[in-house]
Amino acid sequence: MKTTEQWITHFQNNALQQRVNWKQQPVLSAIEKDTIGRSLQAWQLGETSDGSHLLKAATAYATKFNDPAYVEAVKLFIKEEQKHGNNLGTYLDRIGVPRVKKDWGDTLFRKIRYLNSNIELWTLAVITVESTAQLFYQSMRDATGCALLKQVCSDILIDEAYHIDFQTERLRNLFRSKTPFWRAVSRWLYYPFFFSTAIVVWLGHRKLLTAGGNTFEKYMYRMKCKYNRIAGRVFKTRTLFQYHSISSYPHVQ
Repeated sequence: MKTTEQWITHFQNNALQQRVNWKQQPVLSAIEKDTIGRSLQAWQLGETSDGSHLLKAATAYATKFNDPAYVEAVKLFIKEEQKHGNNLGTYLDRIGVPRVKKDWGDTLFRKIRYLNSNIELWTLAVITVESTAQLFYQSMRDATGCALLKQVCSDILIDEAYHIDFQTERLRNLFRSKTPFWRAVSRWLYYPFFFSTAIVVWLGHRKLLTAGGNTFEKYMYRMKCKYNRIAGRVFKTRTLFQYHSISSYPHVQ
């Protein structure tokens, strides 16, 4: 586990990395644009939040747990998410697809976030969305032959892996600070929240996820694997689902 100060250093160093060559021209077929366009618009919108509600919750947490540096770490985390939105927006501009100001999935998630001032629920929500984002960007990268879009997706995927680590470590600390009773309650609540969010993402982006090589069964299998890894770190328990290698499941190949 990293300290808050180490995470600040990570985000500062990562901000210096330039992984996308914008000198390249986007090459996207009409079929790819039809498959990717709407999902790209919706996800770009979701990456543009100013993070004010998250910062409010982070500030309350930092005061309660005497970790003032956490606020700066969250600011850098938000800035990195906004970079994703800017890159996706730039790509949309380059291919002549308009940015959108409203999407039903984004509206739903924003309403949930705005009603929430609890850092634990914020952290769980971010982990869940980042986990679905990994499959989303992997699918987008696999569904296109455009080198520029592949670079944009790869850059985001690198960031998202660290984001999940950052938030999972925080959720583990929050979980360990609870009484045994509230730990049991949390274990019961995390699961339905995680998978209900995963299903909403599938419903909103099924076309893209399918084009990236996913069936619903394969998508949910991968989300279960992600949940196992996250829950194992947070709860410090063994695997919560009994499953074999994906190669043992021909129907999800």
